[in-house]
Amino acid sequence: MVVCRMTLMVCKKKRSEIEKKTKWWKLKKEECCEEFRQKLRQALGGQVLLPDDWETTAEVIRETGRKVLGVSSGRRKEDKETWWWNEEVQDSIQRKRLAKKKWDMDRTEENRQEYKELQRRVKREVSKAKQKAYDELYTRLDTREGEKDLYRLARQRDRDGKDVQQVRVIKDRDGRVLTSEESVQRRWKEYFEELMNEENEREKRVEGVNSVEQKVDKIGKDEVRKALKRMKSGKAVGPDDILVEVWKCLGEAAVEFLASLFNRVLESERMPEEWRRSVLVLIFKNKGDVQSCSNYRGIKLMSHTMKLWERVVEARLRKVVEICEQQYGFMPRKSTTDAVFALRILMEKYRDGQRELHCVFVDLEKAYDRVPREELWYCMRNSGVAEKYVRVVQDMYERSRTVVRCAVGQTEEFKVEVGLHQGSALSPFLFAIVMDQLSEEVRQESPWTMMFADDIVICSESREQVEENLERWRFALERRGMKSRVMESVGKR
Repeated sequence: MVVCRMTLMVCKKKRSEIEKKTKWWKLKKEECCEEFRQKLRQALGGQVLLPDDWETTAEVIRETGRKVLGVSSGRRKEDKETWWWNEEVQDSIQRKRLAKKKWDMDRTEENRQEYKELQRRVKREVSKAKQKAYDELYTRLDTREGEKDLYRLARQRDRDGKDVQQVRVIKDRDGRVLTSEESVQRRWKEYFEELMNEENEREKRVEGVNSVEQKVDKIGKDEVRKALKRMKSGKAVGPDDILVEVWKCLGEAAVEFLASLFNRVLESERMPEEWRRSVLVLIFKNKGDVQSCSNYRGIKLMSHTMKLWERVVEARLRKVVEICEQQYGFMPRKSTTDAVFALRILMEKYRDGQRELHCVFVDLEKAYDRVPREELWYCMRNSGVAEKYVRVVQDMYERSRTVVRCAVGQTEEFKVEVGLHQGSALSPFLFAIVMDQLSEEVRQESPWTMMFADDIVICSESREQVEENLERWRFALERRGMKSRVMESVGKR
């Protein structure tokens, strides 16, 4: 038998730190919203907003928000274990601390009994506060407004189980583990810079396309109101630190300001430089090695004001461009459930008739990140989009820059010259335009061909025919720089 004493050094789990942000969520309270409006008007010399100066107005909005609403501590929300804390608990703990100091200075029995009594009182107050907070949480989760909290809690429990937020080491392209913060940041930058700046091989188009030169109408206030209404609250803020809640709080003054701002952008075809920056956040795909960069999806946090501008442009493009009926992704009055229902009906009919049905499910590899922008401009023009809007969309992608936010901080900034913005309000419709044009000669009518963004299902009555159709799809997509991969093939009799 060997007896020994061992001293083990346990590494302390480092708390994730994020950039400090203005507490814009306080604008939900009407009193905070009203105070913000008044302070902003005072800061701008009696005006609610400056109609012709985005840079000054944006800076004043940020400064006023910090003064009126405060700034976050820079810690993640899930790291806070005392979310149930209230004033009663705070007061009880303060009295307990004072009693402890008093007992340390004078070790009498009376002081000890006072301290012990306050200890028991604090435990009761904490238990009562926790129970009350949980009761309120359960009540809120049963409401429609609480659905968001329910999904947030579920996602948080899933992340805690995988400990994805604490992945502070990553593997390089050769599989070696990188441990220093500088090397991890360099690897993330290297991976996404390569991903977002390299095109797949493709044929260069020889034929041209005629541009549609036509006068476009000025942007009206109703268009801005509709765009504001479509923007959801509670989303992650972009690098400019101005949430859409700010514009909703300012009401008609914001609508008038934004309409004037968007018309200047439309006329000049140049948006503010601040909108060209984004922050890339990492979303684990829930499969594979957590230390492999390829198992993470990069989502861009962009300026909410730019997203509003995209919403206005998107609404106009949808009136001009007609997307094929086979596309179910991000189309009004359509969803993936419609495509699933149509496919099930088709399979049931063939099963009842004891006939063969073969289906192939195809996915495009890194579809959004690898869309050649020259193809995008061609597809927009070929769809009948006015040249004015083509140039406006080109401006959205010109000189775009981003940084990667990871567990060890932010990387250096780099340019993004290939693909669509993941996280953009306009990107889903732009991708639908590209898929509509590239599949024009190979797609069949629904339900024999159905698409949901970059996911495709191809059906046929024979294995030979479905393989032939698959090859035609591959050729049509890959010659234009889009790589496809077969996810699953199903044959039913």
